[in-house]
Amino acid sequence: MTNTKSHHAYFAWPTIAKLQNGRICVGASGYRIEHICPFGKGVLAFSDDNGETYSEPVPVIDTVLDDRDVGLTVFGEKGLIVTSFNNTLQFQRENMPQTQECFDYINSVSPEEEAEALGVPFRISNDCGETFGKIHNSPISSPHGPTELRDGTILWVGRIQGIHNHIEAHTIDTETGEMSFVGDMELYKYEEFRDIYFYEPHAIELPDGKIICHLRAENKDETLFTLYQTESTDKGVTWTKPRQIVRDDSGAPGHLFMHSSGVLISTFSHRAKPYGIWAIFSNDNGKTWSDEKIIYNANESDDLGYPSTVELPDGSLITAFYTRDTEDVPAIIMQQKWAFI
Repeated sequence: MTNTKSHHAYFAWPTIAKLQNGRICVGASGYRIEHICPFGKGVLAFSDDNGETYSEPVPVIDTVLDDRDVGLTVFGEKGLIVTSFNNTLQFQRENMPQTQECFDYINSVSPEEEAEALGVPFRISNDCGETFGKIHNSPISSPHGPTELRDGTILWVGRIQGIHNHIEAHTIDTETGEMSFVGDMELYKYEEFRDIYFYEPHAIELPDGKIICHLRAENKDETLFTLYQTESTDKGVTWTKPRQIVRDDSGAPGHLFMHSSGVLISTFSHRAKPYGIWAIFSNDNGKTWSDEKIIYNANESDDLGYPSTVELPDGSLITAFYTRDTEDVPAIIMQQKWAFI
């Protein structure tokens, strides 16, 4: 996924999902010019042939602000939730490319428009992504969005926007878009985590009803970039103390996926040389995890990651992620088809 028609060709932070009608959907932040810029839109592309070809990416969340990470949640018979988040004009002004194009756009957005758009927008479709309702706003965010539980509950585990170590669980009423608080991970109560930043969670419900969540974890001196795991047995009300499950420098954020064979998979990016997309596997519902395995070897840029995975009819897998060959070219969305033995 890219754009060859203009320099608005930077695409990043994707999520892939298998829809109820068999189509594959990939969401991403696209039509950007850089990692931070004012032009990001939440876009979707669809495949009708198991990922062999895709449609042109079309916007589905496009506020006046920089719409970033796009999450996808499939629910019910035809439901699809698309999530994103954005940043303030001031944040963009300080971190975007210092070009006239960017400043002209930023200066065209009024304070009232910014206030109306700022936050964590999401939209709901009831026809497999053909049409969408109005934009709702969430108090929490996560790169890949909520998850559907076995009883049909939509549980969103996310970080309170802008606050590290404050991760909560909420439910979504898919009829109204209203959200209800469920529980708080209370990470701030652990003294040993005082210097660790936890954010970008992703949760999945296991066949026994336990919910597992993987958290991105970093520290101030950048010696830690890894995954921690926490669990809930009461549908997100309370959570266990997080434990580290990969090496200090393995990478993050994680996306959890249960294969039809019963193997639990977590994919994440490795942003130290050699750059790449890695995976770990569990055969005991997340009690223990394998060593890291390489799915994709990247080139010369650490601007990559946010992988997520779906299963194809033959049991093989597709993992979608973003990467860039060098810092001089835009990031693109790629996929890796693979299988495990």
